[in-house]
Amino acid sequence: MATSEFNVEFTTKSVVKASDFSREPYIIHFSNLDILSGRSPVTILFFYAKPQVENFSSILSVIKTSLSKVLNHYHPFAGRIVPNPVRNEPELLCNNEGVEVMEAYASIDLASLNFYDINKTLKNLLVQTPLDIPLRFQVTSFTCGGFSISLDFDHIIADAAAFAMFLVSFCQIAREKPISVYPNHERSNFQPRSPPTYGPLLDRNFTKCTVEMILSAPKSYDISVKRLYFIESSDVLKLQEVASENGESRTKHEAFSAYLWRLVASALKESDTRCNMGWMVDGRGKMVSKAMSNFIGNVVSMAVGEADVEELNQATLSDVASLAHKAITEVTNEKHFLDLIDWIECHKPGMFAAKMVLGITGPAVIVSSARHFPLTQMDLGFGIPVLGTCYSAIPSLGAAYINPQPSSRGDGSWVVYGMVWPELASALESDANNIFKPITAKHLGLKVV
Repeated sequence: MATSEFNVEFTTKSVVKASDFSREPYIIHFSNLDILSGRSPVTILFFYAKPQVENFSSILSVIKTSLSKVLNHYHPFAGRIVPNPVRNEPELLCNNEGVEVMEAYASIDLASLNFYDINKTLKNLLVQTPLDIPLRFQVTSFTCGGFSISLDFDHIIADAAAFAMFLVSFCQIAREKPISVYPNHERSNFQPRSPPTYGPLLDRNFTKCTVEMILSAPKSYDISVKRLYFIESSDVLKLQEVASENGESRTKHEAFSAYLWRLVASALKESDTRCNMGWMVDGRGKMVSKAMSNFIGNVVSMAVGEADVEELNQATLSDVASLAHKAITEVTNEKHFLDLIDWIECHKPGMFAAKMVLGITGPAVIVSSARHFPLTQMDLGFGIPVLGTCYSAIPSLGAAYINPQPSSRGDGSWVVYGMVWPELASALESDANNIFKPITAKHLGLKVV
């Protein structure tokens, strides 16, 4: 039976530095888009079944050696985040102080872990990262011989697409292969225009904020329930088929969003008549005038869709998918990202956030497309993980958060991380379509030892 009750022994903490010590320390000033992403902690986890030959000591050796080599290309990740009192902003000191690697042993086998109630399980498994460290590893051994790698990083240094490039290079080096993408850490592409200019969409969707505003965000819904779900590939394809019935071809992401949006509307209080949805949008492919494909940093904005609850309840899935498509299309262009850079410049100094994240636009859910999630490329020489997922240690949010990502099956099925309120979790799990299935060891191909 799956459980979250087990003991973890943290045995060793070491520091891994880039093997090239010839570089002098230097400073990276964060871009406006980095500042928008803010100092939010993000955790990425990979769980591996027992390798055929290697023991835990040899696994650790491969991880540390490969990390030391990949940091030669990702030197900023081995630095420290420090305050700049003149600019009133944080900055990145690239001084090769190193990445912390924590080693741990868990008194449980992988197949017995409660992956569904992921918050309870990971509270027991993981330790917190110091605020100044941009990247930290934890490698944990399980009684079955399997192991996990968790990576805690500060969102201000990189978004999901950038971190995916780092992970792929890390694994390529572990397999003694040349890296396929050489990173670009230069932020000069993100200078504001002169004079800065932006349209009304930015004021509508974003706001300047303070730590106090974040901590006192409206809490009309208890968005603290963290779950992992499994969605079969046949269900993903069926949603896409139904969402495209009006003659317009919709993406899997749009179809899934439409289905989710209607479920969210069904889980609201009677007093709430509006239901919003947000989508994280990567700007790398949109800023066509700049070489962005290998950029390491943040190039993320948020699309916002607004609808009446009654409208969502009465609309077909294809109608709601059209609403999602329209909202996403509004920000998937270079002008939007240039406007966003300028909007932040006009409102500096300070912190910034999408209004939806703060909960000040009413009940909402944010969908993050993890199409960059490199699960099938996370082979360190021991095979690919049985599970990869993101996780947030933030206790609660102002909006629900849903992150669909590919499963290890490679057949189009998804693993979905959700940070939701209790009534929304119930709606997801009780819906007659049975799309959101609480994840089990069976979905991951694990057998209880």
